Amino acid sequence: MSKPILVIKFGTASITLPSGEPDVRIIAEIARQVSEIHPHYRIIIVSSGAVGAGKSFIQDYKGSMIQRKAAASVGNPLLVGLYATYFAPNKIYIAQSLCERQHFANRSKFLQLKETFEELWENNIIPIVNENDVVSDRELKFSDNDELATLLAVGFGAETLMFCTSVGGLLDENGSILRNVSNVNEVFKFVRTDKSFLGLGGMASKLTFAKLAARMAIKVIIFGMNQHNELLNALEGKAGTQITPGKSTLSARNRWLGSGGLVSGSLQIDEGAAKALLRRKSLLAVGVTEVTGEFESGEIIEIYSVQEEMIAVARARETSRAIRENLKTINFEVAHANDIVLL
Repeated sequence: MSKPILVIKFGTASITLPSGEPDVRIIAEIARQVSEIHPHYRIIIVSSGAVGAGKSFIQDYKGSMIQRKAAASVGNPLLVGLYATYFAPNKIYIAQSLCERQHFANRSKFLQLKETFEELWENNIIPIVNENDVVSDRELKFSDNDELATLLAVGFGAETLMFCTSVGGLLDENGSILRNVSNVNEVFKFVRTDKSFLGLGGMASKLTFAKLAARMAIKVIIFGMNQHNELLNALEGKAGTQITPGKSTLSARNRWLGSGGLVSGSLQIDEGAAKALLRRKSLLAVGVTEVTGEFESGEIIEIYSVQEEMIAVARARETSRAIRENLKTINFEVAHANDIVLL
């Protein structure tokens, strides 16, 4: 029986010093603890920290987009080199994988990515994944590596998705870690809106993507690396915050579609259309109340209810322009039932 897939994402603040340089002590601990569980999982590590590792090499660094790209190009090999150094004593080798959103938006490219990872796992190699900052731009970049980790977990059908943070879990109003969360919506009130000056994401980001992963039957764990064996303990439910997964019977293709890939626009629909989707019907233009963004036929779109809650993602059958022009046209199909994934 194939081993389950485990995706572990390490944020910038959790693996770097205040100066932005990688914290060698933490990298060594990651390698030690991951090596212990390596025989039992097919592991993907999503690691931030490349910009922090490389920014000291960029003169007069101010954090502009082009400077971040340059810093990442310097920092990525330095960061991967550290992982390689500390995994080597355990005879575990790693591979670098720099991803772009197009790798998830296009089904054939995504399958190639998955096949490559499966070949790495067959050879007991752990892929270390980061965004390809050097070529990504504002339109194509991930919102942060929380999204990248979630796309990998959902698309690959991971059993567990772990987010490492500097605070060790989701904190309640008293600053204590919530051990178990069954409904993500109920805990957003505890989230502070600030974030590390080194990273792009925050706890709100993690919860947003944790909600998507949980809907896709993936267990989500938010943990830290400040205590002894915290990663191992979190995986056993003894540390961090555990988010209960829902149930899902989606096919591999629909899991990929449900991950969102590269979302090009969105539709808001009326209550009648929403009920039709629940009955596994196609979406017709007469049920669409608002079209946002510009997209082509075949691109991925989000579908929202009148309460502005995202209820599905779909592959558009028509362009955004055609939909706007045919909002009152009878039997004008916007998305076929087979290309709609309810969330």
